[in-house]
Amino acid sequence: MRKLAIGTVLTGALALTGLAAPIASAASPDLTFANVTVNKGKAIVVGTTATVKVPVTYTLTRPSDLNIDYKTTFAGITLYRGTLKSPDNGLDPESAPTCTTTATTDTTVTASCTETIVVDPQDSLYEAADATTWKAAGFYSHVDQDTDDSDSHVSFDYGYDLWGGLGTAQVKRAAKLTVNATPEPVTKGKTLTVKGALTRANWETGKYSGYQGQSVTLQFRAKSSSTYKNVKTVTSGTAGALSTTVKAAADGYYRYTFAGTSTTAAKAAAGDYVDVR
Repeated sequence: MRKLAIGTVLTGALALTGLAAPIASAASPDLTFANVTVNKGKAIVVGTTATVKVPVTYTLTRPSDLNIDYKTTFAGITLYRGTLKSPDNGLDPESAPTCTTTATTDTTVTASCTETIVVDPQDSLYEAADATTWKAAGFYSHVDQDTDDSDSHVSFDYGYDLWGGLGTAQVKRAAKLTVNATPEPVTKGKTLTVKGALTRANWETGKYSGYQGQSVTLQFRAKSSSTYKNVKTVTSGTAGALSTTVKAAADGYYRYTFAGTSTTAAKAAAGDYVDVR
């Protein structure tokens, strides 16, 4: 598993990649990050291929004489799991935030900021342990560099600060759920067999794998109704397989629903219509 190294600046853009860089001896700036909200307070649900863009809002108060230009100085919010000094993984902003000044004093400037953290499951998530509660941290970095080597000398001076304890965000595996009721059509009062499967994103393989031993609810919605009603609960078996039987009573739709767990998002299958004759 790779660790992200937070804080590398490339070509004037913000690219957070890990804490392995040397820390400059300059004093840390007096920054305050507050009111951090990640993904509007909802879980971040990630599948195996699609990139998920996560909105983050926060308030930043800085000294009025500190210029954060996102060319040589940077600030924002990052997500990490593990410890602040040695994270097991990190999720970073896509680009510089959009900030609007909301208050000023003789010594400080306060701004309301919005940024986007990008989660690419093929690049950002590596193992089952990534489906957990992540922590939010504020960061500040600066870079001074001299890349003119005409005098046979180049330099790169880099500094980085992190402030943890700013909130949390839940990252969950996306789930898939299928359903198929047979036979179709069916005679009223005869037995229907309703099969399906519950699977969830596996970030190590880049595929969906069966989620065994989970409670899944079979529901039915009559053709004339807009509401599904619970029929029975089924436990997913090998490879997430689902199977049960019911008596056919009326035309309508059958579906399986999964309430989700601490690591896996909730999911409902699309209804499978059955013609009862």
